[in-house]
Amino acid sequence: MPSEAAQQALSVLRDPNHFQWYVITLLGIVVFIYASEFHAGRWSLIFAGLAFWGADWINEILNSVFFHFNGYAPLWGTPGQSAYVILIGLNIEIMFMFAIAGIAWSKFLLPDPKTKILGIPNRWAVALTGSAVSVIIELLLNRIGVLTWDWSWWDANTPWLIFIFGYLWFFVVAFWVHDMNDVKKQAKAVGGLWSLVAAMILISGVWLGWL
Repeated sequence: MPSEAAQQALSVLRDPNHFQWYVITLLGIVVFIYASEFHAGRWSLIFAGLAFWGADWINEILNSVFFHFNGYAPLWGTPGQSAYVILIGLNIEIMFMFAIAGIAWSKFLLPDPKTKILGIPNRWAVALTGSAVSVIIELLLNRIGVLTWDWSWWDANTPWLIFIFGYLWFFVVAFWVHDMNDVKKQAKAVGGLWSLVAAMILISGVWLGWL
């Protein structure tokens, strides 16, 4: 039996009747940001952004698959108001946020990966800070009931799991791609990541109907 929050999220899952026109504005903002980086030739930022976004899609798909098999609740759910709930833990507003988050955080990286911030290599300093900020935001969202947690081992009392598996690896992958400094290698890495995302959607969603 699904939890109350899971039932609420399922009730609006991929329901087009909740569409709001601000979605088009959000799409325009995402396109503008990527177009700006493209015009400036900042390919490392573009690929870092796409890698970060792809990593989140992997988490979101696995979260939905987890719910399919346990039947009670996903690790995180988004039962609140949204213009469109794509997956049980992913609405369109969150999706657009993750589409640009990798670019935003990568802008904090210093030119030399060896340069330290407070004694920590700057890549790790930014990744740790970004993950911490993200967890704090999730705690606030959970507190007001728009992001739900139904498992005792994935909640405000165990933020380190959310910190590591919910965010930190996104930053690690994005910054790894960013520092390749070779467009072909970056394209290959990001292409491989998104190919995995596409395969997961086709298999678990379209073929097996788990999403």
